[in-house]
Amino acid sequence: MSNAMDGAVNGWLQHRKVLDDLLALVDDEHMNYRPWDGAMSLGELAIHIVTSTHMFVKGIKKGEFESPPKETNYQTINDVREIVQRYTEETKEEISTIFTYQMKGYILFNNMRAPGTYWFSNAIDHEVHHKGQLFTYVRMTGVKNVPFFTRQPDEI
Repeated sequence: MSNAMDGAVNGWLQHRKVLDDLLALVDDEHMNYRPWDGAMSLGELAIHIVTSTHMFVKGIKKGEFESPPKETNYQTINDVREIVQRYTEETKEEISTIFTYQMKGYILFNNMRAPGTYWFSNAIDHEVHHKGQLFTYVRMTGVKNVPFFTRQPDEI
C-alpha cells in the first residue's frame, strides 16, 4: 500500500473508531430506536455504515460493485458491535491489498463512471454522513455526552 493510501486508511479509521465509541453508549433497549416511521433503526444504521464501506472497497478491488452484504442475524447491541468490529477488520484487510492500478481504474456505479480513488473518497463521505445521523440517534435516546466526531491519530 502506498503512503498516500496509508494516510487515507488512517483518516478513515479516525472516523470508524468513533462508531465503536457511539455504540458503546447504546444499550439493548435502544438498538431498535427509529426517530421516524420508515427510518433505519439505530442498529440497522450502524450495520449499513460498515457493510456499505466494505462494498465500496471490495468493488474497487474487483472493478465492479455488488450490493452490500446483508446482515440480519443480530438481536442485541453487542451483536451489532461484533458485526461492526468484523467488518472493520475485513475492510482494513481488503484495503491493505488494493493496488494503485485498482484505485486508478474506472468503475461504473449508479450510472456514473469514476476511478477507484473517487469511490474510496465517496465511501468515506457516505460513512461520515451516516455517522452524523447516528450521533443524532444516540442523542435522541437520552445520551448527554457523545464522543468527538473523529479520533485523534494517536488514538486509533
